[in-house]
Amino acid sequence: MKCHSALGALILFSCALPSQGGEFDAEHRKMVDEVLADTVATAAYTGSSALSPQVVAAMEKVERHRFVPPGLVALAYLNRPLPIGYGQTISQPYIVALMTDLMKLKPGGKVLEIGTGSGYQAAVLAELAGLVYSIEIIEPLGKQAGERLQTLGYRNVKTKVGDGYYGWPEAAPFDAIMVTAAASHVPPPLIKQLKPGGRMVIPLGSQFMTQTLMLVEKHRDGSVTNRQILPVAFVPLTGGH
Repeated sequence: MKCHSALGALILFSCALPSQGGEFDAEHRKMVDEVLADTVATAAYTGSSALSPQVVAAMEKVERHRFVPPGLVALAYLNRPLPIGYGQTISQPYIVALMTDLMKLKPGGKVLEIGTGSGYQAAVLAELAGLVYSIEIIEPLGKQAGERLQTLGYRNVKTKVGDGYYGWPEAAPFDAIMVTAAASHVPPPLIKQLKPGGRMVIPLGSQFMTQTLMLVEKHRDGSVTNRQILPVAFVPLTGGH
């Protein structure tokens, strides 16, 4: 359940397998450079012209070609979304980096992702957080992503198939929540499962209308504030809600 920009229990740490061969090193570096350029270009929207060094390091480490269909491997490092089947896409790398940066993740933190898709975003989150819980509503995608993440060595990612609107209550509360599909409103169950002091990043709007990436902050007193970040285009959040 991924997107593109309208502008163009022990806490385990990630132990992803090392790169094999470096076949795509040049393309990977170019992708990261383009992500950094987009970050500068959208600073008027986001309020920041730079990503945290930790987010940049995660984007440099996670190999996107491992998360796209075999027929699209040659396109894996383009700074754009790509189809992964079932009407879903793997996100534009810039959006992956931006959403990750907005969450202000801390080592050892616990994160919930709604919309596993191919698992790429979960892998990036896993480089920064202590434990990542990720939910995918499309069963074949969810199972494939879970197997892929385990094969790549991401032992700090837990996945399941289900309706992400309702979150993962048995694992709550979460330090941060990321929703990678557009909703008409912020799901109340997710607000409830967000820790005081936590952040949620979520696109709001319908599939065929302007959508806005929102930063939702739950303050220490339990109050909630929202801030618009920038226009985006996501597939819709689906389910029985």
